[in-house]
Amino acid sequence: MKIREVELMEIHLRLIERFEISTGGWDQRRVLLLRMESEDGEAWSECVAAEAPNYSYETPETAWHILTEYVLPAVVGSEFQGPGAILEPVSWIRGHPMAMATVEMGAWALEAVRKDLSLAALLGGSRQAVPVGVSVGLQGTDDELLKQVEDRLAQGYKKIKLKIKPGRDVAMVRKVRDAFPHAPLMVDANSSYTLADVAVLKELDGMNLMMLEQPLSFEDLRDHALLQAQLQTPICLDESIRGAGDTLLALELGSGRIINIKPGRVGGFTSSLKIHDLCAERNVPVWCGGMLEAGIGRAYNLALASLPNFLLPGDISESRRYWAEDVVEPEFVMEEGLMPVPTGSGIGVRVRRDRVESLTFRRWGMKA
Repeated sequence: MKIREVELMEIHLRLIERFEISTGGWDQRRVLLLRMESEDGEAWSECVAAEAPNYSYETPETAWHILTEYVLPAVVGSEFQGPGAILEPVSWIRGHPMAMATVEMGAWALEAVRKDLSLAALLGGSRQAVPVGVSVGLQGTDDELLKQVEDRLAQGYKKIKLKIKPGRDVAMVRKVRDAFPHAPLMVDANSSYTLADVAVLKELDGMNLMMLEQPLSFEDLRDHALLQAQLQTPICLDESIRGAGDTLLALELGSGRIINIKPGRVGGFTSSLKIHDLCAERNVPVWCGGMLEAGIGRAYNLALASLPNFLLPGDISESRRYWAEDVVEPEFVMEEGLMPVPTGSGIGVRVRRDRVESLTFRRWGMKA
């Protein structure tokens, strides 16, 4: 395969409501979209880097720089065998997995177009629909949170993820659990605690939670292992997992019992498949997390989540959960807690070029 043209765009999308986590919040998303063209057709992909370096050091600015100065000039016009090989010319670059994943995942979609397959089928996915959950950000009051949870449960979501932080944890979560004793609840700390907070985390341990996601620093696999040994609730690792090596180390240490695979975070689908298989071999369930993606990124997440070891509902909410109007059609709609996996060629949905153009803030392009 040969990439003959690329086009990188930054669009600005306003969220329906502010989304707040322990380290900050968003009213609007700056989203980088990449269109790659080969002799077989075109494919769109999405960079998941957030506006501030609070989840990762990557931002739209760093990704734009890495893509336009190094990655895209190296891949345009080059021949490569299979999507996993497209980044070989820039294998010397250290880090920047979200920028790299934008290109690597787009190459998988191009390969699917070339073979006239859905992206899910190319990856080895077998499910026609996947169970989905929803992430509920920190709210101004507990009453607002309870209303959010009530609404999301009524919509049929199969998992409710509550964002927590020090001072907004035990009492808040207990209110939700008391109000919804049988709801499938989990909590996500986004690395906002340390081992000095074990007493607080042990209080959460008694609330029948599906999992406690990333309570400690992304660098502290050892501390996560020490914490997991004191808890009945499974720890789910998110930010700590940057590739197959981190996964293997975490499993050997006992740092967690569940892995959240976000393909953008781990550098793309090649890495995601290795993590999936490692976990499957050890009977460790995985699920697909979300990064407030627009519809293009959501299509990639659904394709990945169709693989067999994605045993827990992913954060792959409906388009209208975040956006008044998405950039793809058809938009993603949940049916009884399940999201249909696109079956069309490539990512399986059509990118609305007119909508993208109306939202574009800047662009960069290159031809072979």
